[in-house]
Amino acid sequence: MYGSTDAPPPPAPQRSASPGARAWRRFRKNRLGFWSLVVFSTLLVLSLFAEVLANDRPLALRYEGQMYFPLFNDYSEKTFGGDFETPTDYHDPFIREQLSRDGNWAIYPPIPYGSRTINYFAREPNPAGPTADNLLGTDDRGRDLLAQLIYGFRLSVLFGLALTVIGVVIGVVTGAIQGYFAGRIDLTFQRLIEIWESMPELYLLIIFAAIFTPSVGLLLVLLSLFGWMGLSAYVRAEYLRNRQMDYVKAARALGVGSGRIMWKHILPNSMTPVITFLPFRMSAAILALTSLDFLGLGVPPGTPSLGELLSQGKNNIDAWWISLSTFGVLVGTLLLLTFMGDALRDALDPRKADQ
Repeated sequence: MYGSTDAPPPPAPQRSASPGARAWRRFRKNRLGFWSLVVFSTLLVLSLFAEVLANDRPLALRYEGQMYFPLFNDYSEKTFGGDFETPTDYHDPFIREQLSRDGNWAIYPPIPYGSRTINYFAREPNPAGPTADNLLGTDDRGRDLLAQLIYGFRLSVLFGLALTVIGVVIGVVTGAIQGYFAGRIDLTFQRLIEIWESMPELYLLIIFAAIFTPSVGLLLVLLSLFGWMGLSAYVRAEYLRNRQMDYVKAARALGVGSGRIMWKHILPNSMTPVITFLPFRMSAAILALTSLDFLGLGVPPGTPSLGELLSQGKNNIDAWWISLSTFGVLVGTLLLLTFMGDALRDALDPRKADQ
């Protein structure tokens, strides 16, 4: 007796993963790079809420039956039984007593010090070592070091992100124009870039710092003038290679405009060096800001900064907690970015095949 002649149905064709999905899978296989991304993202998100984590004002309080939110509003001492119209000092023992009796209460941040709060009640002269009140000690002005590191980390990372984005935009545009059109346009751009690279960047920063009032915006503009040339060379090389590909020649034959070919066809195929370049460019931006702050050419005085803390550590050799904590934060940040960059480079390498 013969069996059934019905053949089993062929297996459904599996849909291949997109290049982006395959790259993400390779990135996740690099455990060091993946967990570096997780840790760095967590620290960045936490630093964005620095005012909630480290502040000398209560997050919320109840006084005589009314709710107050000092984190968002200023209140005078008279509001809480004081004698003056000046802003309330919530570290004042009298104010603390007022907010802790007769059913009153206040919710303080985990770190009851802001980026510029001076601990006037420290038992040791500043800079003071780690204590229960100041877990990492204070700097030479009496400000809590842990709060300084949180705010300084946020400033450094956001500055690095902004400088990286600006450098990527300028570098991609200039590199694409050079690589796609080539010829005289490329030669002209190359000579102009060589002249611009020969400009003494540090001397220009010193001159502008002496003429203009120091600010984060001014520093961002000045560093953006020089931070795009390295990426521009990579993008130029990618466009010079891709402009000779068959898909570009076919697009030209079909009458597609140069702008559409550059941004819709070539750019997606030239993003590998751009994406790989991002963590390393961000590391360079953070180092540049830290170095300038260390030399006194960076952000305005009083702004929480890793470079300014390193300068304090140099001037106060005995205060080991300043140098050690700041150096640890800076090195940790740069290591996380480096591990992420290595993982991105491997994930986007076309020679890497899925295991």
